[in-house]
Amino acid sequence: QAAAPLHPVTVQCQEALVVVTVHRDLFGTGRLVRAGDLTLGLAACLPVAQNAAESTVTFVAGLHECGSTLQTTPDSLIYKTSLFYKPTPSGNPVIVRTNAAVVPIECHYPRKSNVSSKAVWPTWAPFHSTLSAEEKMMFSLRLMNDDWSTERLSNGFQLGESLHLQADVASGGHVPLRLFVDDCVATLSPDRNSSPRYALIDLNGCLVDGRSDDTTSAFISPRPRQETLQFMVDAFKFVADDRNLIYITCHLKVSPADQAPNPLNKACSFNRASSLWVSLEGTGDICSCCETGNCLSYG
Repeated sequence: QAAAPLHPVTVQCQEALVVVTVHRDLFGTGRLVRAGDLTLGLAACLPVAQNAAESTVTFVAGLHECGSTLQTTPDSLIYKTSLFYKPTPSGNPVIVRTNAAVVPIECHYPRKSNVSSKAVWPTWAPFHSTLSAEEKMMFSLRLMNDDWSTERLSNGFQLGESLHLQADVASGGHVPLRLFVDDCVATLSPDRNSSPRYALIDLNGCLVDGRSDDTTSAFISPRPRQETLQFMVDAFKFVADDRNLIYITCHLKVSPADQAPNPLNKACSFNRASSLWVSLEGTGDICSCCETGNCLSYG
């Protein structure tokens, strides 16, 4: 007899969170489901709040939490998860009176935005007022399969394997650009400043992970194109921490392709055979600050 709610599940996609509100009259029959039978994501996250007056329960989770997955398209970042309803026996342990249900949930975020850098000052003003797609740059960082031909479907690795990472920029109508990875840091949370943290690339393009013992981490030479930079990092885990999810956050930047690489715009790998830093392009001396650690003094 109760009126079925028009939207039994509502979703708010916020900047870093997804908020899911579920009306306990999930099927519109007037029979309220139990809050304890509702979970979010493959990690089975529980609701954080209940409203008895409105018969609702609320889930709040970070976009990367509760076992969500990320799909990347040319225009969007799509975070996917599901609301699960799994009825448990009530009163009679042999039967249940409702069906299980799965409600897919997606949050879509645009990837395109206006960006600039000191290396590529536009000739119009102001840059952020320009809406033409020709003045937009779209950066991406993807895990690739072993032959670099396609994006890797799984983000799971075993120790002993290597991560194949590819950074790209789509530069629209700009002059030809060369892409660099300024720094990359690994953490156990989305906050790149959290602890523990481990620098993979530092000092404006030094792949410092390759300086560690028994690693093969390096930039891949030659580049497939100036707007692309590929590098490999040996899989690792943090000491004394059993969590198996690691976040890698990288700062990407571009410079004009006709500008020679320099200590602030470079891609340097450590050659273990020669015990020297080697530049992907440009003269070898631009990598000397990878050893001394004072690359910013060139700026």
